[in-house]
Amino acid sequence: MDLTAFKAYDIRGRVPDQLNEDVVERIGRAYVEVTGAKKLVVGYDIRLSSPALAAALIKGVTAAGCDVFDIGLSGTEQIYFSTFFYEMDGGIAVTASHNPKDYNGMKMVGKGSRPISSDNGLLDIKDRVSGDFEDAAQAGTVHQLNVMDDYINHLLGYVDVPNLKPYHVVVNAGNGGAGMIVDVLESRLPFKYTKLLNEPDGHFPNGVPNPLLKENRDATRAAILEQKADFGVAWDGDFDRCFLFDETGRFIEGYYIVGLLAEQFLLKEKGARIIHDPRLTWNTVEVVEQAGGVAVESKTGHAFIKARMREEDAVYGGEMSAHHYFREFAYCDSGMIPWLLVAALMSRSGKTLSQLIDERIARFPASGEINRTIDDAKSVIAKVEAAYTESAKEISRVDGLSMDFGEWRFNLRMSNTEPLVRLNVESRGDQALMEAKTDELLTLMAE
Repeated sequence: MDLTAFKAYDIRGRVPDQLNEDVVERIGRAYVEVTGAKKLVVGYDIRLSSPALAAALIKGVTAAGCDVFDIGLSGTEQIYFSTFFYEMDGGIAVTASHNPKDYNGMKMVGKGSRPISSDNGLLDIKDRVSGDFEDAAQAGTVHQLNVMDDYINHLLGYVDVPNLKPYHVVVNAGNGGAGMIVDVLESRLPFKYTKLLNEPDGHFPNGVPNPLLKENRDATRAAILEQKADFGVAWDGDFDRCFLFDETGRFIEGYYIVGLLAEQFLLKEKGARIIHDPRLTWNTVEVVEQAGGVAVESKTGHAFIKARMREEDAVYGGEMSAHHYFREFAYCDSGMIPWLLVAALMSRSGKTLSQLIDERIARFPASGEINRTIDDAKSVIAKVEAAYTESAKEISRVDGLSMDFGEWRFNLRMSNTEPLVRLNVESRGDQALMEAKTDELLTLMAE
């Protein structure tokens, strides 16, 4: 049995050769045996293969004696919400996020929406999948669960709705699942919307929704300029990440949004802890410390961030990849909460998004994440380290290789999910230095 779909954080593979109904049914059985769950939330994304795989998953889960609460078509964060809000034993989202359309997968959580990954149960499930199974003495039952009202009310609890200004917002769901949430929020918020690719469509007629790809940003940018909108938001397929554009159509790197949101939580809770990843750090650390908080660095990846947030009881955590985590959301990531918080900040401050961001970008210009496919990644990272060790003031290996030279720094790491090396460079107020060092590193990596 091909089990290569099991990854470090979740399950993702091509349908049907790596992931099919038989394998998924077995995964459902194995999940129940390994976790002992009695009540499980199941939902699925807009991919064409998702309903059938979700049905197979439910078949396996109930055969193992566990009750299923089926929330149907949904975003990953609605699985997180349902699991903690209704006090379930766990939840499984059938989704492959922004992978190609012939892929699918699963994201799993346990009680309290704690992630199930390779270091806390996912490998046990993998080891169990290929064994023999017997049906439970009493099969589980299936219940349809409509979570939308409770979920929407929870989202709106993060902002003071009466004080929101009537902004014109361009929203781009990329034919993923975010559009159905925007449609429900529309009557509860004072905003005017220009909706792009709002209808869920698993054929992905406009490409897989992934706003990290520069070519996927053009439509949002053009609509903001044409409509003279106040800001724009775009999501990936399962909308656990959101990406922001200012009123000029400029794409805002997730790094700067982390600082923006951290500051808002620290206004309410002085001394709180904020979790951030090691790729780009200076802006976040300065903002957090100036606002009276404590910045805590964590290894990149949702399982690591969530675990560290629980350890520190952090109020908020953010990654530059546009994953934002909230203590009141069971330390999980949401793609809907961040843009609502940004709209609330704009409303309170009276500033445009560009005014809120420009100073931070100028103070700490960054390259954004640059990906390179490299055959022998370890040797390339070792070569870079050797070339810069003598001049480095500080070297860290929290995640990959981070080197600090006082006026500039970089992080170079291997991807956890793809055969890529990822580079991030930032400087202290010197755009030209950042660009020169980025070119220097890329040249060295290519030699």
